[in-house]
Amino acid sequence: MRLLRALLSLVFGLWVGLMGLPQGAIAASSAAIRAYDDVEATTKNFAGQQLIQAEFANAQLAGADFSGADLRGAVFNGSTLTGANLKGIDMTDGIAYLSNFAGADLSNAVLTSAMLLKSNFKGAKVDGADFTFAMLDREQVLHLCKTASGINPVTGADTRESLGCK
Repeated sequence: MRLLRALLSLVFGLWVGLMGLPQGAIAASSAAIRAYDDVEATTKNFAGQQLIQAEFANAQLAGADFSGADLRGAVFNGSTLTGANLKGIDMTDGIAYLSNFAGADLSNAVLTSAMLLKSNFKGAKVDGADFTFAMLDREQVLHLCKTASGINPVTGADTRESLGCK
């Protein structure tokens, strides 16, 4: 776990150095308010909750409901969120590394400046999601562009443009 955090700190530091953090950015750290490490959450209802800078490490959250949750600066490391309801979340400046979002509903989600590397988004619904300045693996972007559509109701960003779809 320490090695993973050190690696993520290094990667995030490089990303910040290259991209810069937007004014007022919230960065997650190991001193986050809430940590969910190596557990299967007993409750999978996080809808509408304030989970700013929460850490979910190796969490089994398949089918969990995070709809409308404030996940700014939250970290998902090696977590499973297959089929999760992430509609309308704000995960600005968040990190999802080696996490599985296959079949998740990310409609109208705000993922601006999020680092989403080595994560799987196959079959995820992203209508109206805002990925502005988010970092995703090219393969995932190409896959998401096949079905991406809509305008984010909060930021006004076009989903396809925020992903860099052609």
